[in-house]
Amino acid sequence: MAAGAQGGRGSPCSGRVAVIVGSERDLEYAEKAAGILRDSGVEVEVRVLSAHRNPEELERYIRERDGEIDVYIAMAGLSAALPGFIASRTRKPVIGVPLPVGPLNGLDALLSIVQMPRGVPVATVGIGSAENAALLALRILGCG
Repeated sequence: MAAGAQGGRGSPCSGRVAVIVGSERDLEYAEKAAGILRDSGVEVEVRVLSAHRNPEELERYIRERDGEIDVYIAMAGLSAALPGFIASRTRKPVIGVPLPVGPLNGLDALLSIVQMPRGVPVATVGIGSAENAALLALRILGCG
C-alpha cells in the first residue's frame, strides 16, 4: 500500500485519541489501532471500560478527559453499546469498530453501531477493522 493510502503513516501528527474497548479480550484490536496512531506521532490512551459492566467509570472518564481527547475509537462486540454511549456524552468524533465475536461473528455489533439515532453520530468501519479506524482518526486529525 502506498504511503498516502496509509493515512499519513510515518508523517508526524499531533492530537490525542482514546481507544476504548469493553473487555480485556479486545485489547489485541486496540493495540492494532494504537500502533498506527503512535507511528504517526499521535498520543494514544487505551482503556478497558464497559458501557454495561462499569458505566459510571466510563462516564467519569469521558467527563474528565473529554477536553484533552480529539477523537474516540470505541471497539465492541455483540450489542456494541460502547460507541453510542460515548457519542451520547461528547461532541468529539467517535469511530465505532464492531468486533467479530459471538454467534453472528460481529454482524450484530455492526448493526448496533451503524443504527445510532439522529443526534448521536458514530462513524463506523468494517467488522474487526481496527486499522481503518486508526486511519480514519488520522484523517479527522488532518494528518498525512
